[in-house]
Amino acid sequence: MRTARSFNAQPLPVRLLLVNQLGVNLGFYMVVPYLAVHLEADAGFSLAAVGVVLGVRNLSQQGLFLVGGTLSDRFGPRGVIIAGCLLRAAGFGLFALTPSLPLLLTASVVSGAAGALFNPAVRAYVAESAGDGKVEAFALFNLFANAGMCLGPLVGSALAMLDFRIGAATAAVLFAALALAQAVALPAHRPAPAPSTVLGGWRNAFADRRFMAFTLATAALFALQNQLYLLLPTAAVEATGTEWSTAAVFGAATVATVAFQVRATDWFRRRRSPTASIAIGMGLIGAAFLPPLAAPVDEPGLRLAAVLLSALVLSVGVMIAQPFVLERVADTAPAGLTGTYFGVYYLLSGLLAALGTAAAGLVADRAGTAASWLCCAALGLASAAAVARGTRNTVRTS
Repeated sequence: MRTARSFNAQPLPVRLLLVNQLGVNLGFYMVVPYLAVHLEADAGFSLAAVGVVLGVRNLSQQGLFLVGGTLSDRFGPRGVIIAGCLLRAAGFGLFALTPSLPLLLTASVVSGAAGALFNPAVRAYVAESAGDGKVEAFALFNLFANAGMCLGPLVGSALAMLDFRIGAATAAVLFAALALAQAVALPAHRPAPAPSTVLGGWRNAFADRRFMAFTLATAALFALQNQLYLLLPTAAVEATGTEWSTAAVFGAATVATVAFQVRATDWFRRRRSPTASIAIGMGLIGAAFLPPLAAPVDEPGLRLAAVLLSALVLSVGVMIAQPFVLERVADTAPAGLTGTYFGVYYLLSGLLAALGTAAAGLVADRAGTAASWLCCAALGLASAAAVARGTRNTVRTS
């Protein structure tokens, strides 16, 4: 009921964008977790070719975040959001065709560029529409995003059992429907006058020392959240020997987020400062990777329970930290540069998340899974310490 009340209290544009984010993540995670398997097992591509396709998609998205944020500032976020949904529909539609390497590379570039367009634009629109209620709006945003993120693989697995191309085509139709819905219902949003040229805005963001320190301190949030799709599912399958345990990991994360996101944000907003809330959340994210280290190797049930506990604690840490992180980015940005600051934030944190995910996989391959758990725990706890020590005076006066 509290979640429903909080949702109904949001301005219409925010409510529309919350539903949009649920659909965006649902469509994305219906397809991307199964893309590598499809290309290797069904289409017969080499692992090297698969790596190139996935790498191009990630590079296209992460490399263009700044462009998407800048376009949002210059032309208003509404059009950028609609264009991003249309591009994602086109990209996933290409994935549904008979694969060839040129076609797949085109699909990867198009779908990656789509995410780079609407990700900073959506957050800038939410921040500017919600006003003083940004942290509550971003709490709901996290809830809807995580629900789509966790439901997507479940729907995608059912469609992949029929044919991967059916799942890709379904996602393309979903993105086209989202673009149409935003075109019809999302109000126009006039951007604030930009205080400088495009290059001047970029220099402003990269020269903002407090903002850059905060970005680097909290980039671990995204690197460690990504382990919900790498380290934790792999550990669950290793513990049980069955693929269904992956669904249990996603289910634990979804239930935690839906049940506690709004309550947690409200509690921390009233009782803790934003800096303390972020630090506590990052500390929990780091601690989430410790339970599997204590689970007996020869007890599959306890090992699975430890992994599910990790998923639960990780989700709680993300739900505490993320709304305040997004609020801080929005509050730091000068008028007219909200999209640019979100673009820079997601550019840098996305690149660091990619490096962190690759490093976790490398450590697991060379030193064993236990070392990978320890590295993730250390990264989260170090981030919590950096936030608590180094960003106390970063913006929070609104």
